[in-house]
Amino acid sequence: MEFLSTTHRLVVGGSFLIFTIFSNAQIKMSTTTNARLAKYHTTINDVKYVYGAAPPVLRLKSGDMLETNTLDAFGNVLKKPGDTLSMVKGDNPLSGPFYMENAKPGDTLAVEFLEIQVDGDQGVGVLGPGFGALNPTNYTAMLNQPLPERIWYYPIDHSTNTGTFQALDSKFSVKIPLHPFFGCIGVAPAGGEARSSIVPAENGGNMDAPEASVGNTLYLPVNVEGALLYLGDGHAAMGDGEIAGSAIEVPLRARLRVTLIKGQKISWPRFENGNSIMTVGATRPLDDALRVATTELVHWIHSDYGLSDLDAYELLSKVAKLHLTEMVDPNYVIVASIDKRYLPPKKR
Repeated sequence: MEFLSTTHRLVVGGSFLIFTIFSNAQIKMSTTTNARLAKYHTTINDVKYVYGAAPPVLRLKSGDMLETNTLDAFGNVLKKPGDTLSMVKGDNPLSGPFYMENAKPGDTLAVEFLEIQVDGDQGVGVLGPGFGALNPTNYTAMLNQPLPERIWYYPIDHSTNTGTFQALDSKFSVKIPLHPFFGCIGVAPAGGEARSSIVPAENGGNMDAPEASVGNTLYLPVNVEGALLYLGDGHAAMGDGEIAGSAIEVPLRARLRVTLIKGQKISWPRFENGNSIMTVGATRPLDDALRVATTELVHWIHSDYGLSDLDAYELLSKVAKLHLTEMVDPNYVIVASIDKRYLPPKKR
């Protein structure tokens, strides 16, 4: 283990050796199995707002489990009626980066979502000027004025796993089932670039994909040494497209397993579970995001399941599913998927 600080303390208790790094990071190492559980506590003082090169907050080894928390998309500052977006320091504050030992460009980082919980009793939804599918933006110019800023608060009921929508202009309310996931998760991009936490792209980022949830594994291309994994923008629930520009925005607590796949190069993020394989396309216009996602799915089927590109293309035309995760960010995101029951046995 390479420590991030020259000052650390060793505590021996039970069957674990506990190493504390700074005041908000810790690693537990089993003395019998060498399995490691890394913990990191995020605060507003150490979040980042870009995916890029930065000193790592914690170093991980392949197979480690990571426990961490994330702030909501507004830094946990919107709490009550009367609060405004002017209070927000920056959008989508990120936890990390987490450095993966031995990761090099051309490898793949696998992130398995083991547990994700809403870390609080309230979520928030926002209409903000210049954001949303029906709002004029710098990318979609309109003659009408932007919609006014408005903020909705969603009480979270953990016992029923629901959040409550309360209309602002009437007494209507309805309970919404929760499906917590990370709106933002990604790695540093290639070429020394830094990408805003608002942007989804080849490195992952603000994909707003409900697929980033318990039961699924996310595969990310490693572009720089150490991969530099970031995550944030917790969502308790979100409709397809995130059309008004926000989900039920919440802080999260999560446990992940990170695994390094050496020598496997992918170009775009992928998801997988026991039933399906899924590929991500993130660009504009929306039809090109669809083309990226489906082309990547054709390539995955060819390389891992042995069908020719044209046979895979034809099969997808009959059984593929296409999910619009968002069309409000600088790039739009489509997730294309196929059920594994339609595929031949995997080659490797």
